[in-house]
Amino acid sequence: MLAFSAGGDTSGREARSKGRTGAKKNPAGGGRRLSGWRAPFAVATLLACLLPLALVAASEPYPVSPAAAPVPHPAADAPGFVPLFNGQDLAGWKTKGNWVYDTDGTVTLKPRAGETGWKRFDAYLFTERKYRDFVLDLEFKFEPTGNSGVFFCVADPLDPVAKGIELQILDTHGLAKPGHHDCGGIIRAMAATKNMVKPAGEWNRYTLTLKDRRLAVDFNGERTIVLDLAASPMKDRPAEGHVGFQDEAKRVWYRNVRIKELR
Repeated sequence: MLAFSAGGDTSGREARSKGRTGAKKNPAGGGRRLSGWRAPFAVATLLACLLPLALVAASEPYPVSPAAAPVPHPAADAPGFVPLFNGQDLAGWKTKGNWVYDTDGTVTLKPRAGETGWKRFDAYLFTERKYRDFVLDLEFKFEPTGNSGVFFCVADPLDPVAKGIELQILDTHGLAKPGHHDCGGIIRAMAATKNMVKPAGEWNRYTLTLKDRRLAVDFNGERTIVLDLAASPMKDRPAEGHVGFQDEAKRVWYRNVRIKELR
């Protein structure tokens, strides 16, 4: 805010006195100078107009992905894919959370009584193996207000937020302009081009392709993320790491989780 002096500085009074006898010409261009009281008023008005724009920009510091042509999800019999679950249990994965392999082939999180929040990192579900360049294809659904996330390139499963990358899963159906923290966004890096998430209880599909630090995400039939990780806020994250799912203590289901390693 601009401060106005109550006394001591006579420049304003002198300017007003000159204004009564005739405005002084601007020696540089022939126009009129703003009088002593008008100049600070004009600056204050300009700042008042710009401040809301600055606040909006600060609230969304990460870019929206550039638009891209739709790319079909891989066919069920596409070559090179292997399932990440064995069809029986959670062998090959690590977790202390209450993740369950159901008889219908889905992997679901059934939060225990009293579990809340997202900082229980040992409750996340992570592969024992690490992966570098790959295509990860999966389906997911969630309960109303559901919240989870697909993690990849995680160096340390006990610190995935700081040492990995997250593709958000969140009940933001109907949101007009999704940000980086809404469903389909790469958290702290990029927002999806459009909101493709379906209502709670309906199955969604992600196909995530990572090759030479270039990331693409296809979401329910639309390419919603195109990101060069090396030129993004994720540039210092590992190029190789574990794949996993977030435990936010909310019901979430995954199925048809498969991966194709790229050489």
